[in-house]
Amino acid sequence: MNQQGLDRETIQTDVLVLGGGIAGFRAAIAARETGAEVVLAHKGHGASPYVIGFNSPIGSADERDGPDVFAEDMVRGGYGLNERPLVRILAEESIDAFRELSVLGVPFAQSGGRIAQRHLSGNTYPRSLYIAEGTGSALMKALKKRARELGVSIFGGLRAIDLLRDNDAVAGALLWKPHTATLTSIRAGATVLAMGGIGRLFADSTYPADVAADALGFALDAGAALIDMEFVQFEPVVTIWPEQCRGMEMPTAMLGDGAQLRNAIGERFMLRVNPPHGEKHIEKAKMALHIQREIDEGRGLFPGGVIFDTTTVPREKLESYISHCSRLRGAGLEPTTRSPIVAPGAHSVMGGVAIDERGSTGVPGLYAGGESAAGVHGASRIAGNGCSDTLVFGALAGRSAARCIRPSYCGRWSGMEGAVEQKLLSSGQFPIDEARRLKDEIRDTVAKAAGIWRSAVSLEEGLVGIGKIRQELLDARSDSLPSAVELMEARRMTDVAATVIGSALLRTESRGAHQRTDFPATDELNWLVHNEYRKEADGRLASRTIEVTKE
Repeated sequence: MNQQGLDRETIQTDVLVLGGGIAGFRAAIAARETGAEVVLAHKGHGASPYVIGFNSPIGSADERDGPDVFAEDMVRGGYGLNERPLVRILAEESIDAFRELSVLGVPFAQSGGRIAQRHLSGNTYPRSLYIAEGTGSALMKALKKRARELGVSIFGGLRAIDLLRDNDAVAGALLWKPHTATLTSIRAGATVLAMGGIGRLFADSTYPADVAADALGFALDAGAALIDMEFVQFEPVVTIWPEQCRGMEMPTAMLGDGAQLRNAIGERFMLRVNPPHGEKHIEKAKMALHIQREIDEGRGLFPGGVIFDTTTVPREKLESYISHCSRLRGAGLEPTTRSPIVAPGAHSVMGGVAIDERGSTGVPGLYAGGESAAGVHGASRIAGNGCSDTLVFGALAGRSAARCIRPSYCGRWSGMEGAVEQKLLSSGQFPIDEARRLKDEIRDTVAKAAGIWRSAVSLEEGLVGIGKIRQELLDARSDSLPSAVELMEARRMTDVAATVIGSALLRTESRGAHQRTDFPATDELNWLVHNEYRKEADGRLASRTIEVTKE
C-alpha cells in the first residue's frame, strides 16, 4: 500500500487522553470537569476490568488508619525509593477518589452498615475497598457513564501509532483503525499517556495483549525519561491449575481473609519465612520470592507451583469473591473443598515515565498517569495500590493537562502527520508474521534475562539478544500498513526492554522486586537512587542515577 492509498481524517481537541482503562477515563473526566474539550482514544481496556480492589484509608475499617500510616506503608513496602511528594498525593487523594466514586453510585461492599475493607499484604490496616460482583467492571461502568454525561468524545478500537510533534512539544497522536486503511490524526493542546505499563513485554504476563509498553516507548521517543524500570512485580499467586483458570490471579486479599499457602508436603511455609504473620503483612515482591524458592528447592507441586488453600477461608468470606469462585467451579474445582495451584507470574512494573506532582513528564504538552507513570511505588508496590494509582494519578494528569493547554491549530493533513507517515511506511516487504515472531522473541528474551531472579550473566546475554533484535527491526521496511504498525510497536518494545534489562544490570544489589543472585544484599549506601533512561538524538539510550525526593 502506498501513502496515497490511505484515508486520512483530522480531529482537533484541547486534551487527548490515550488509554481506555481506569486511569484513562479518570483523566478524561477530570480534564472535562476543568472545562476542556476532551477526546479519549483507546485500543482496549487493559487490565482495568480485572481489578479486585483499591486502597483508601477512609477510616471505616480501623480508626487508627489515615494518610500518614498509609504513606509509611508505601515507603516501607517500596524500600525507600518512593518519591515522597507522590506518596503524599496518593495517600491523601485516594480518599477523594473514594468519595467521588461514591457520588457516582459505585456500590462498594458493606459490612455491619459500614464500608467493608479487606486487609491486603503490605498494609498495616484493612483499607482495600471492593465490589463483590467485580470491582474493575463496576468502576469502569461508572466512569464510562460519567464520561459520556460530560460529553467526552470516546474513540474505541483505535491503535496509537506515534505521538505528533511540534518542535520539542507533543501535539497529539496519529492513530490507526485496524483492518482498515484509515489514519486518524488527533491534534491536541495537551496529551495524557494512560495506556498502562510494560504488560506483554514479558512472556506469560498476566496482562492483556493491548498493554505492550507503547506508552513508555512513546515517552522515550518524545524526550521524556523512564525511571525504576528494573523493578518488575511478579504477581505471587497466579493460577497454573486448573488449566482452564491458568493466568487468573488469586486475590491476595483472600490471604487476609484466611487463605493459606502450602507447599507439596502440606507445610504452611510462609510461617517459616515471615513469622508470626505468615501470608499477612508482607509485600508482594517478598511473597513471590518465597513462593519461587519453594518451587526451585523442590517443594512445589506439579506443574510447578504451591497450594493456594481456599478451604481455610470462612464460607461467607470465600463467597464474596464471586468471579473467582465462579471461574474455579466452572473449571470443575469446588473451592470450599479443593484448592488451586499457583505460582509467580510477571505482572506490572513499578517504573515508567518520570512525572512531577502535576503529572507532567517535563516534555511540553505531555502528561502521564496510572501505570504509565513512575515514582510513587519505589522498589515494590503494596497490594491494592495499583488501582489507587490509576484513580489518583489518572485524575491528576487530566486536571493538569486541562490547565496547561498549549496553543494548537486546525487545518488539513500537515507536516506533523507527514513526518510520522514517512517513518511508518517505506519501500519494503517485511512480512507481518515476521514482525510478530520478533515480538515473541523479545518477550522470551526479557523473561529469561530479567525474571524473578537476575544475574550479570543472564542480563548481559539479554542485552545482547535485544540488541540483535533491535538492529533487525531497524533494518526492516514495509509498505503494508499492518506490518509497518507491528514493526514500530516491536521497535518500541526493544527500547523499553533495554531499559528493563539495562537497569537491572546496573543495580548491583537486591531490593524489593529486583533480586540479583550475584548481589543478594541491599546496598543503602550506593543504591538508594533511581536509574533513569533517556533517548539521545541518535537513538541511543543513555542512563544515569538521580536522587530520590524525600521531602
